[in-house]
Amino acid sequence: MKIMDDSFDDHFMDDAEAPKKEETPHVETPEEREERELKESTIERRYNIKRIAIIAGSALVVLMLILWVWNYFGHVYNESSEKGVVMKIEDRGTIFKTYEGQMMSQRIIQAPYAYETDFEFSVTDHEVAHQLSLLAGSGIRVELHYKEYHGTLPWRGESTRIVTKIDTVK
Repeated sequence: MKIMDDSFDDHFMDDAEAPKKEETPHVETPEEREERELKESTIERRYNIKRIAIIAGSALVVLMLILWVWNYFGHVYNESSEKGVVMKIEDRGTIFKTYEGQMMSQRIIQAPYAYETDFEFSVTDHEVAHQLSLLAGSGIRVELHYKEYHGTLPWRGESTRIVTKIDTVK
């Protein structure tokens, strides 16, 4: 009968496969040692085509998303002016206070059927909003210079048109 000890090799190997205990350990030559140290200090990098494609694709999607957000919310796509009579200007907002206004366009005033409001806008500059509040409801014709964006942001107001300058029309 064979007595088993707690050796790992005894439980899982046959007697023929078991290593011989009489073998002497291998002595490393200087060349083998240098090669082993070089291999241990070198980082193996596996350039996987799938990994590179996934990272590049993800970076491209993120870049396209950033460009879309910038174009939609930050890029001015129209700078123009509109003439008419300012009907009202209000200070609105719970967290972000902006000035919202309405103006009747000059072409609608001259039309046989006058609409209640035609041109809605937002104002972020307090100085411009103060000038508009003085002109609101007075019947004085003004020209509003504005920038138009594709989308609105809470701190810019409810309208896509942001008034930047006012001129009175004679």
